[in-house]
Amino acid sequence: MYKIILAIRYLVKRRITYFAVLAVALCVFIVVVVMTVMTGLVTGFTQKNHSFVGDCVVGTESLVGFVYYEDFADVLKQADFVEAVSPVIKSYVLVTPAGLEDNYGLEMMGIDPALHSMATGFAGTLHYRKNEFVDAFAPTYDPNLLGFVIGIDRWLERDPKGRYLHGSSPIKAALAISGFPLTARGALARAGVGSANTKTFYFSDTSQSGLAKVDSSMIYLPFDQAQLLCMAGFLKRANAIYVKFKPNVKLRAGCDEVASLWQRFKEEKAGQSQAGLLENVTVQSWKDYRRAFIAPMEKEQAMLTMMFALVGITTVFIVFVVFYMLISHKSKDIGILKSIGVSNTNIMILFLGFAFLVGLLGSCFGTFAGWLFLLKINGIEDWLFKNFKFQLWDRTIYAIGEIPNQVELKVLLVIVLSAIVACLAGALVPTWLAARLKPVETLQVSQL
Repeated sequence: MYKIILAIRYLVKRRITYFAVLAVALCVFIVVVVMTVMTGLVTGFTQKNHSFVGDCVVGTESLVGFVYYEDFADVLKQADFVEAVSPVIKSYVLVTPAGLEDNYGLEMMGIDPALHSMATGFAGTLHYRKNEFVDAFAPTYDPNLLGFVIGIDRWLERDPKGRYLHGSSPIKAALAISGFPLTARGALARAGVGSANTKTFYFSDTSQSGLAKVDSSMIYLPFDQAQLLCMAGFLKRANAIYVKFKPNVKLRAGCDEVASLWQRFKEEKAGQSQAGLLENVTVQSWKDYRRAFIAPMEKEQAMLTMMFALVGITTVFIVFVVFYMLISHKSKDIGILKSIGVSNTNIMILFLGFAFLVGLLGSCFGTFAGWLFLLKINGIEDWLFKNFKFQLWDRTIYAIGEIPNQVELKVLLVIVLSAIVACLAGALVPTWLAARLKPVETLQVSQL
């Protein structure tokens, strides 16, 4: 009981301990705020990449694509672990607005909107046709026209708060889209001036995937039209098949099953016309398929975590100094305790308990302050923008809406436990020195 009473008394009576509590609280506050925002950004970005491609991708990086995709899609549909599949054509097209001579290049995806919305989160990216995704390529002003869906950043500008200014209905705008059809060998189907297939499409909707590169450079076309524009030959080809698993299927197990099905399918098609194209096809999970985009964000998060680990080391030294000064001033108390029979172990427990209280109290203050700040962070940014035109991220450049402020319990527990461990580590050496003090030396008359 005396260990608890003395620990609380030292905490309340010694003002220098307030400095240690404040240091821990400040450290926890900074880490909670920054790690919450960073974790929210990385999690959101990762989820958007997942939504963009589904769970698994069977595909090739070659623009030539691969044959017999319809047959393999039927195989996947019969598998009991697959919920939906969507064949995709990926290529590049030349776009010319109606009435203009200027043109520009865009990345193109040919999809069936119904299949693609079941396999990915495509339907949720639409604005006008979000609840009618089957008709995504049917302009509301004339459903008989061939429509296109375009990345929102290519079509609309954002205001300083990141809002897109949509009209009440899509405007009637036409684009002449030119594709360069490739043969199964990768050569242009028609050489010379007339090597491109050109067709006019009309604006139907925008797509806001939340991925800056996609939303600024992607145009979506009906699958059959993309086939005509970019693929030449008597056998139809696609570049990828996006697969969505059923909810109870684990990602790695599902991908392994798809890879096994693909291997058997490839062996069955061996020797058939253009079967060599199947050799370049890979089966990847969405994490592996989008690794080039996700990895930089995860690396930034890891580097940030490492930097704050260094901040935690600073806290260790602050606690060390505070406890060293405290114990040097309490040597007589330690001598008295040891003279009445308190063991070295109990002395260490006393001061480590004191360090635990410092870490716990500082963590509580820092966590509460961090939670309160995160609760108001978007309001604070709005006020700063309104009065000083300051934004943490320029919404006209970055695809960020509100600043993430949802505190994850797992992250919070790690931060609090790390702060307490840092306090215990900082107090360990002074506590060990305190336990080694000899009563005969600390209670000498000349020392009293």
